[in-house]
Amino acid sequence: MRQRTIRRLSLLAGVVAALAMAAPAVAITNGQLDGNDHPYVGELFFYVPDEVDPRFSDPGSWFSCSGTLISPTVVITAGHCTFGVGRNGAATTEAGGFGGNDTWISFGAEPDFSGISSAPFIPDDNAGRYAHWRDLLNANPTWHRGTAYPHPQFDNDAFYLHDAGVVILDEPVRLPQYGTLAGLNYLDQFTGKAKQTVFNAVGYGLTYSRPKVELGGDVRMISAQKINNTNGVYGVHDHSSIVFSNNNGAPHRGGTCSGDSGGPFLRGGTNIVVAVNSYGVPPNCTGGDGAYRIDQPDDVAWLAQVLAGTDPRFGD
Repeated sequence: MRQRTIRRLSLLAGVVAALAMAAPAVAITNGQLDGNDHPYVGELFFYVPDEVDPRFSDPGSWFSCSGTLISPTVVITAGHCTFGVGRNGAATTEAGGFGGNDTWISFGAEPDFSGISSAPFIPDDNAGRYAHWRDLLNANPTWHRGTAYPHPQFDNDAFYLHDAGVVILDEPVRLPQYGTLAGLNYLDQFTGKAKQTVFNAVGYGLTYSRPKVELGGDVRMISAQKINNTNGVYGVHDHSSIVFSNNNGAPHRGGTCSGDSGGPFLRGGTNIVVAVNSYGVPPNCTGGDGAYRIDQPDDVAWLAQVLAGTDPRFGD
């Protein structure tokens, strides 16, 4: 089983595949409350029409991830947090899995989920749940709607290879500071003793995860980590993979878990985004944290297109 660090509301999302034991990333464990230190990092909440929620008789499931605002209208996150997002409740997977607008983001330290409850709709009114939650989110000024686009080479069956995505917001969000993209091959400098450099993961994932117990989530938190290796894990050796520590030591303390997918790895004390949270080890959120580098040539070129508004898929 692999698991990306994506979180289903009240239910961890595991995705069966050949990637040994890697899984999408989730929440910050053994970290600290972030408060307002990184107001440009937000929680994504989105609807995937053709994903199954076992509590319902018809398909359709909601998930949460994390992401970073890098301009007034562009959020960078993980590709698996953008693929297959619905468009006005309809599936997009057969048309490429991009261009879905059923995604919202809040930049609150503790996002407002008032009224978000599945109970009144279980088991046979999934469509009613979608319509109700959509209307609640659209009416709440702390939630910002956008359209999701995974990396042009993203493959949901091998998500870790090009696991970057963006959400283009309908309306700009004005902040004093945004995340800044690392330059080309930025992470190559951290070798030898420089591997002890502190990096910060920021996200809204779980703070504790065991097979029968999940704690925390939906609160922005921060951890302090170091680079373990740049060769990937679980038999995946790809130029875009990097593994950060996940432990209780000092000064490197904490790691990621479900719900942290797409959240940034920042060079410590800066707003420089070097990678996005991609995958981890289920079910305990321990071991190394797999991240997707955004300083490689294909990502640098694509993100330049995104910021310029020239990705050819925009408007499809």
